[in-house]
Amino acid sequence: MPKQVQRCSWASGNDAAMRAYHDTEWGVPLHDDTRLFEFLVLEGAQAGLSWSTVLNKREAYRRAFRGFDIERVARMTDAALEKLLLDPGIIRNRMKIWSARNNARSALRVIKECGSLDAYFWSFVEGKPIRNRWRGRGDVPARTPLSDRLSKDLQKRGFNFVGSTIIYAHMQATGMVNDHFVRCFRHNQV
Repeated sequence: MPKQVQRCSWASGNDAAMRAYHDTEWGVPLHDDTRLFEFLVLEGAQAGLSWSTVLNKREAYRRAFRGFDIERVARMTDAALEKLLLDPGIIRNRMKIWSARNNARSALRVIKECGSLDAYFWSFVEGKPIRNRWRGRGDVPARTPLSDRLSKDLQKRGFNFVGSTIIYAHMQATGMVNDHFVRCFRHNQV
């Protein structure tokens, strides 16, 4: 009988999309500005909802927000954003939709100042992932002093939907922190 793969408990259920996301993306160090922006928008959209909900709407988000091209999202008109309120493929929350454009504009200012979103985000962890050794879900914090600091800096720069809990989730998703449980097969891979 083949040995069952050990995963983080949040990805060990029957949701194939969550398992695939866990197994291939979550926690992998990400250095692409478009993808970093995508996760920033998606994590903000997830606020108050399950990640599974957002993950299942990801392709619709990519279409709605022009492949997360930061410059194109920054140029979206009010009319284009209003139209998205009618799109059942995304979470139709006015503040979350408008925040994507706002955050794209803020991201462009960060890129101008720091050279890239990659350089900006990864400067908070000195360019290398923080490697945690959690045993289970109850060990993982919802936020940390580092996510508090990054959140405050983002807010100061004009970003919204970037509270500390959202930013810690962003850090986990983009590999700035490795929060795979120690028994998870991905812990040593990322």
